[in-house]
Amino acid sequence: MRTIINNANIFDGSGAALFAGSVAVENNRIVAISDQPIAGNPGDLVINADGRVLMPGMTEAHAHLTWPTSVEKFVPGMSLPPEELALTAARNARILLDHGFTSAYSAGALSKKLEMSLNDHLTSGGLPGPRLIPSSVEREPPTDSDNKLDPGHVEQHAHGPDGVKQFVKECADLGAKAIKFLISGENALKPGASHELLYSNEELMAAGEQARESDVWLTGHAHAAEAVKQGVRAGFRVLYHCTYADQEAIDLLIAHKDSLFVAPTIGIVQATLDATPPPHMDMTYMKEDAAEVLAHQIALVAKLKAGGVRLLPGGDYGFPFNPNGRNARDLELWVRHFDYTPAEVLHAATELGGQIMDKGDELGLVKEGYLADLLLIDGDPTEDITLMQDKNRIKLIMQDGKCHKLPVDLLQSPS
Repeated sequence: MRTIINNANIFDGSGAALFAGSVAVENNRIVAISDQPIAGNPGDLVINADGRVLMPGMTEAHAHLTWPTSVEKFVPGMSLPPEELALTAARNARILLDHGFTSAYSAGALSKKLEMSLNDHLTSGGLPGPRLIPSSVEREPPTDSDNKLDPGHVEQHAHGPDGVKQFVKECADLGAKAIKFLISGENALKPGASHELLYSNEELMAAGEQARESDVWLTGHAHAAEAVKQGVRAGFRVLYHCTYADQEAIDLLIAHKDSLFVAPTIGIVQATLDATPPPHMDMTYMKEDAAEVLAHQIALVAKLKAGGVRLLPGGDYGFPFNPNGRNARDLELWVRHFDYTPAEVLHAATELGGQIMDKGDELGLVKEGYLADLLLIDGDPTEDITLMQDKNRIKLIMQDGKCHKLPVDLLQSPS
């Protein structure tokens, strides 16, 4: 049995212009692409796209499935009982898929083991959600500060290179594939913290050594220029923010562009600027800091883009004022602030998304032989990128050849 999608305008993920065509899917792969309608056989599922845009599924490159708030449920804080957290993570996984994100690269969890258990259910078909690169808790060194990003128990994290190696190995043994380090602090939680380094060079080099030995990837929260340099030199595969990268850091990122990815996470920045807090909450400093971060990121992204660094959308969604499910807003922000065209940012979310998922030769393009993660959009997102924020505009969601969403009015007879 095949699934055939006829009469589509195809955005293949490469960034090239749309072209009229039809696609056939068998099992979980794209088996044919034609410029003419493909005839169906008895038993085939035939879809009439009727001129809608067919494109690859998107990747969320900074996923926080355990961050509680979503477009369906507001949670005022970041703490939930374990049972509620597990159900919330499953809900958030489904929400991301509902909004066209067929893949997600985790940027840290509120539980040591939850994302690995969740991924077992996702891959077995027991729960709907994106392909997931799972992570454990984010690692922050023991500190006297009350402003901890780490949702785990930082007092249990040992000091020094051996302690860092132990953490990486423990996460790998639990089944984590991406292991998140807070290489620098975060101004939004403590003024000036974004410029503070939280690890020594020796500790991060040890983390890189253990990651290679355990066959896992390191992911870094890095605002400070020196934090970016530490991450690159230690072999981190993904670096988030990179806000205050100086020219030396930028040169390092460009020199290692074939082995790393950068996600500037503009979503949380814009959400902070747009937030209207209750009267008892003073966000003045956070908003001032967000404006500064935005200015730095605009300049940074232009330089990294010109240098060929692989930049991906992903905006730290899941906070009360930046909920899971709003992820596609990043695409609009990249067009608005980073001078990307809609086709360029869609390329970043699809073809480059396949690469960050370590499936660059089989995911992220509408191409024969590739995995059938596909979206059918009512309207042309290469002209109006804001369409991607309306899940009702996503008429078809196919993941691994199976339809997560398929309105019956798109079906037609195979004959």
